[in-house]
Amino acid sequence: MAVNKNRKTVVKTKMTRLDDLSGLTLLGKKSVAEKKLETFPNHHRGRNYVVTLGTDEFTCLCPATGQPDFAKLSIQYIPDKKIVESKSLKLYLWSFRNQGVFNEHVANVILDDLVEALSPKWCKVKADFAVRGGIAISVEAEHGER
Repeated sequence: MAVNKNRKTVVKTKMTRLDDLSGLTLLGKKSVAEKKLETFPNHHRGRNYVVTLGTDEFTCLCPATGQPDFAKLSIQYIPDKKIVESKSLKLYLWSFRNQGVFNEHVANVILDDLVEALSPKWCKVKADFAVRGGIAISVEAEHGER
């Protein structure tokens, strides 16, 4: 609250203040984008089941123009021994936002990195890029047999 000394009125501030963060545990910590996928053990290896992860907030840069490319990503996999931890996946995907990479390469790089980290029975990455220059690009990359 701020007091206007000339008019003796009280003005409530609606802006975020530092003390607004005091009770927060996750948002109060800084996240760093990095190409590190963390995993945890799969305790249900006796059956095949599909894990689906998705975002419509993926971005990267065109390597030629530097303009941003926006995509909706869908990742599906049948785990074997490991499951990907979702916050590490978010930070991993976030690391692409300042990187120049062709759309066709993005889905394949993500798939390769997931396969390396998880050794899944099956994995599929689908990247649906927004229209740019009048053309939309959709890329599907797949590993293993479903």
